[in-house]
Amino acid sequence: MGVRGSGRGGGGVPGSLSPSRASDFMQCPLLYRFRVIDRLPEKPSEAATRGTLVHAVLERLFDAPAVERTAPRAKSLIPGQWDRLRENRPEVEELFADDPGGERLARWLGEAERLVERWFTLEDPTRLEPAERELFVEADLDSGLRLRGIIDRVDVAPTGEVRIVDYKTGKAPRPEYAEGALFQMKFYALVVWRLKKVIPRRLQLVYLGSGEVLTYDPVLADLERVERKLLALWEAIRQATESGDWRPRPTKLCGWCDHQAHCPEFGGTPPPYPLPVTVRAVGSDDVAQGRMGPD
Repeated sequence: MGVRGSGRGGGGVPGSLSPSRASDFMQCPLLYRFRVIDRLPEKPSEAATRGTLVHAVLERLFDAPAVERTAPRAKSLIPGQWDRLRENRPEVEELFADDPGGERLARWLGEAERLVERWFTLEDPTRLEPAERELFVEADLDSGLRLRGIIDRVDVAPTGEVRIVDYKTGKAPRPEYAEGALFQMKFYALVVWRLKKVIPRRLQLVYLGSGEVLTYDPVLADLERVERKLLALWEAIRQATESGDWRPRPTKLCGWCDHQAHCPEFGGTPPPYPLPVTVRAVGSDDVAQGRMGPD
């Protein structure tokens, strides 16, 4: 069972944590509140939607026999996956509502093609047979905190060694920011360890925006540190939920935030608090929305 708190006004602490929501709270507690507790709507962005599209194409490519996993075939999947995305998420139509001639859409689809092509310079899909693609995982810690998320790809060697792979459509971070980028992957490694009692041999981030691959080979101490960090983070979330003290943390990222109208840093007023807080259904915010979010 997930952690439940007796927050003010009958609210409670949501019972699960994903890498995205953990990152939200670390970035800005008020952003976490807006997304998880207030559940304020957010407009789709071209970058996030392109990431969703590219992920779908790379996932579907492995449906084909190994010899047919070519760049031209991958690019040919883009129109169909874009149609599927629009059908499943009509809100993405807003992105090109002011583009009656389709020129901006054509450029956007061209950028998606280039990202897909670049992947073939980084990995050879004819030599890969993923054990899992778009794998939903969840595990309960001894504390009762439930961790969940979606892993892009899991490779298992004949010897049983596990590699966790994540595609990023942005650029690789500078070395001093690599640890933040690896947090998501260590989170997934912790979940796999908790589920299977196996420490993944390798964590691999494939950055299509800059054509780079970042790898890390975790050890048990890494996963134990991540677990301690998540428990401390969860305690901070519990305290904020019970006190109602969700402080904004201004950074350069504020310029891209959809919630400036509700943020005190921009003269806005958050919605009334407390609100009823419910545990997400299986699938949670990240799973329900798939890749519509940060890469």
